[in-house]
Amino acid sequence: MDVFHLSRRAGIGETEDSWALQSALMDFLEAGWRKVDNGIWEVRGRRRHFTHSKVMCWVAFDRAVKACEDFGQKGPVEKWRQIRDQIHAEVCKRAFDPERNAFVQYYGAKKLDASLLMMPLVGFLPHDDPRVKGTIAAIETELVIDGFVRRYLPDPSVEGLAPDPEGAFLPCTFWLADNYAICGRMDEAREIFERLLAICNDVGLLSEEYDPKSKRLLGNYPQAFSHVSLVNTAHNLVKHAAAGAPAAHRAQA
Repeated sequence: MDVFHLSRRAGIGETEDSWALQSALMDFLEAGWRKVDNGIWEVRGRRRHFTHSKVMCWVAFDRAVKACEDFGQKGPVEKWRQIRDQIHAEVCKRAFDPERNAFVQYYGAKKLDASLLMMPLVGFLPHDDPRVKGTIAAIETELVIDGFVRRYLPDPSVEGLAPDPEGAFLPCTFWLADNYAICGRMDEAREIFERLLAICNDVGLLSEEYDPKSKRLLGNYPQAFSHVSLVNTAHNLVKHAAAGAPAAHRAQA
């Protein structure tokens, strides 16, 4: 839904069946957003109410509402607006830990997740919201290792697997740079970006993970997820988080 919305904003016209597809997706999400799932990282433990999943459901309803309000599409906009606001209120209530001053991996959890860095990037909350600032600070403290960002701390009760330390996750590290850029912390954003460029192989490719101790690329290779993140961060840095930069563009959607 976010991609369709960004396409409309970029002037790309609808195909004959595209709005029918989007409406069908929204029909599914009307009930689907309430369900537990395996999260963005597809953990093998029991399903939970993962915060990132709920935020992306909010994104879907937000973009559907804007399709009607801003681009004249036809749909049950009042119902979509109500569900959007309901998801937002629930996430702010059940996924935020006031003791930690941070959003957590899933409802009732104490652990962090780097996917929470997407919250200001998709416009769920502004980058200067104290809860967003607290979440970024907590991720900096707990998930950053030698300048790279881990997805989360391994937990067999969540993953359903024996503990197996993994490398830092490169897309998440780009997301931290994006957050710095949108917050105006440009020097720190560039420092992360240059660190990531330095680990590209001889033909400029990246994997999905990196072990800063052994200085080895790990996991799926080459990883498109990492390269899309690289391109977005490059635009964020060149445009200094202006209206045309990806982070600001999506956050102001």
